Amino acid sequence: MNILIINAHPDKESFCNTLAISYKQGCEKAGRSCKIVNLIDLEFSPILKYGYRIPMELEPDLIEMQEFILSAKHIVFVFPIWWGTYPALLKGFIDRVFLPGFAFSYKPNSLMWEKKLKGKTATIISTMNTPYWYYRWIYKRPAHYSIKKGLFEYCGIQLIKLISFSPIKSSSPKLREKWINSVFQMGEKSH
Repeated sequence: MNILIINAHPDKESFCNTLAISYKQGCEKAGRSCKIVNLIDLEFSPILKYGYRIPMELEPDLIEMQEFILSAKHIVFVFPIWWGTYPALLKGFIDRVFLPGFAFSYKPNSLMWEKKLKGKTATIISTMNTPYWYYRWIYKRPAHYSIKKGLFEYCGIQLIKLISFSPIKSSSPKLREKWINSVFQMGEKSH
């Protein structure tokens, strides 16, 4: 698999789902191997009960997701922005999957760490009802910033594209179709 698309919207009839499918169709048109995973379909506890103090056993779906991540060259995260950040489902997935030993390793007797997912690239596709200019300049893009800095850069993944569609609530069918087409084209040009 070249490209893994992670749809983190809990509603599979959402606009995020439409965007994830459009990206996949663009990839397939370009002859790339691609897989969509809807996080809502996975069976796992999103709570890292003991932090890193006591490792939790991974559910089969999370073991499979780690395998998908390792085999993917490019990972696409598709999610809505709610209350300034991504849904709890995505946060729980990140907490449970991107673990020490898998995504990073602490170096002995050091504050430094090894980035274990180097060489992978990523795209973020997000939706929101807040106008983007407001999200960027007033809120300071907390969802985008935390995934880019706190996840990707920490694990060695290079963010190559970040796109956000807004405001969804007041968008016309014509504008949504334009957004869907732009995501299809992104899929065609993806790594």
